[in-house]
Amino acid sequence: MNTKVPPPIVGLCVAALMMMVNRLLPDLQLNIAAFRWLAIVLVVVGLSIELYSVALFFKSRTTVNPLKPENTNSLVTSGLYTYSRNPMYFGMLLLLIGFAFWLGNPVTVVIPALFVWYITRFQIKPEEKVLGELFGDQFTQYCARVRRWI
Repeated sequence: MNTKVPPPIVGLCVAALMMMVNRLLPDLQLNIAAFRWLAIVLVVVGLSIELYSVALFFKSRTTVNPLKPENTNSLVTSGLYTYSRNPMYFGMLLLLIGFAFWLGNPVTVVIPALFVWYITRFQIKPEEKVLGELFGDQFTQYCARVRRWI
């Protein structure tokens, strides 16, 4: 697999871009208390999804390393993986959206879409190719019944 940037680093880069945009466009910031509460909820839900998803990988005794999907020894399809093929990335997306609401700048709310595009193109699709080679029909059937994101 050609991916060299770990997804958490991609998420941090997107968050840094959001901070930069927020600082460049301070006049657009909205100081709305509900945004802060929504941000907290999104971050808590995102972290919960992340931790639960990782726990399912450990329970299945398979690799959590997104840069080495060829080391996967079992296909995780239970728990949150019955609703999304990528709940860890979905959890990261919720963290980024929560951060956007915390910043309160409407421009930053659209920036997490860059994360979705990048992770789909450079992480998820290459992972799916490897998993398809490793698990064949089992992975094809899983993809047919479970969406990539949600």
